[in-house]
Amino acid sequence: MNVSMSTRIKKTLKHKLAALVPAWEGRVQDVPASGEVLSGPCAVLAFAEEVPKSAWAGYRRIIKISPYARSEDGGAEQVEVWSAELITGLHQVRLEDGEGGAFTCIYLGSTDSERRDAESGLVTRSLRFGVYIPEPQRTEHADAAGDLWLSALQRWTVDELGPDWSVYTEHWPEGYRMPSVLWRLTGYSTAGVGTAALEVRKQWVGHVLTGHTGMTDQTVGHLVEQLALQSRIAFHPRDVQSNEANESVEGNIRYLSVDEVTADMQADAYLNGQLRLTLSQRISRPMPTAPLMREIHHSKGIQ
Repeated sequence: MNVSMSTRIKKTLKHKLAALVPAWEGRVQDVPASGEVLSGPCAVLAFAEEVPKSAWAGYRRIIKISPYARSEDGGAEQVEVWSAELITGLHQVRLEDGEGGAFTCIYLGSTDSERRDAESGLVTRSLRFGVYIPEPQRTEHADAAGDLWLSALQRWTVDELGPDWSVYTEHWPEGYRMPSVLWRLTGYSTAGVGTAALEVRKQWVGHVLTGHTGMTDQTVGHLVEQLALQSRIAFHPRDVQSNEANESVEGNIRYLSVDEVTADMQADAYLNGQLRLTLSQRISRPMPTAPLMREIHHSKGIQ
């Protein structure tokens, strides 16, 4: 993370934290310098370790947010109240900096117990959040360009959810919007079906990200139900240049079969995804080639 990016992220988070807890009166600051004593209710924001990049989530960095409360204001109990407000206000929330860059905060838990700051006497504990920053993707790795299945799945999702939703493929893009869905390929297998056909199966993970838990859960449930009820996803005629065997065809439209779809409502929407989907399709095996028989000799008797 370069200095400019880290500065923008800190500035954005400080504004967000000040808005979430008005009692701090805007006192959200960096780690105090040596000898500096904190005063009044406030919060301290600090960058911690970097985490290896994710192919679909982008750059990741850990931050620590530490709310501080005076004993006369409730001490540890007040810290707990503020911690709950921070988790609700930041977990799986998309934030945008002043230059239009988007990042997502994910609550990772707290490894610290409540403690009293020796210099100020304030009570505090630290909350850990992951900051996820999508990275620009190279043009030759453009999302759905090389996978017709992914194009069909993306189109089906857009048709199902409507124009207010953004539907992405393979990775979260820079400046992504909510509400949104991300589909990415996680597995691929084949199996023989007799001597003439081959079944191709692909496994996908779906991420549903919105600003409201209720809306997220409702959308996940809707997609699971519709995939199960419709049981197939259409290729548009312009997408298809193949020799499928035993496929369902209506006019010039061919279909992918929905073999299985499940959802985990507790999964991290941005990083892990709630949906697990398996699609399949049968294709014909190529016929083996052999040299033509040139002569046949036949004899009635046995010598």
